[in-house]
Amino acid sequence: MNLIDLNSDLGESYGAWRMGDDAAMLDLVSSANVACGFHAGDPAGILATLRAAAERGVSIGAHVAYPDLVGFGRRNMDMASADLRASVIYQIGALQGLAAAAGTRVRYVKPHGALYNFIAHDERQAQDVIAALHALDASLGLVVLAGSALAGWARAAGLRTIEEAFADRGYRADGSLVPRHEPGAVLHDPEAVAARMLRLVREGTVTANDGNAVRIAADSICVHGDSPGAVAMARRLRERLVAEGVTIRPFMDAAA
Repeated sequence: MNLIDLNSDLGESYGAWRMGDDAAMLDLVSSANVACGFHAGDPAGILATLRAAAERGVSIGAHVAYPDLVGFGRRNMDMASADLRASVIYQIGALQGLAAAAGTRVRYVKPHGALYNFIAHDERQAQDVIAALHALDASLGLVVLAGSALAGWARAAGLRTIEEAFADRGYRADGSLVPRHEPGAVLHDPEAVAARMLRLVREGTVTANDGNAVRIAADSICVHGDSPGAVAMARRLRERLVAEGVTIRPFMDAAA
């Protein structure tokens, strides 16, 4: 494979509280998962991020989450189906309005944090998110953890499904992510991460925390914008991939 997308979670600053360097990351990634205000982000900051993305031709996704500003969307919530569906529709709709004002549009949806991890294997909440996309705009892509049950459920529902790998996260032998509270969950060495993702693009495998290779078929690679050294890591990753002949391109531009 000589084509991959690079994405990052952006628009997460809130008032005077700054999260990450959106402008620098937008020079490096091809897709931006923009916060919708439920886990992070305020309207003015989100709009600024969308405008900066539009200037650079970066593809926009709605980074929907549980309503959890205090926990940054990383706490599981047992939301009723009606509430979860409506909240996803609400978040996407808000971002669509801001994106239109910025001269761009929302092309896909990527769940955030606890919602992302939970619906990777919980069918009830997964179907709620799928139903929300169908109710609003079934042409929106859905970003999912590569190899997850959600990938199959979304495809069966007729959604454009984008499977994702994580540059700066550790993997377990079953292809799931190492939980953030465990050692090896977050990786920090730009050179090691770049080499690891080059192997993913070329061979479709990453080294799990037990030392064995695990197969990951990914359409996109995420570099978290809030990680320490995120910009340096994303820059080195992009440099290494491009030097090895890999084209960086938004996944929504690729043939369905």
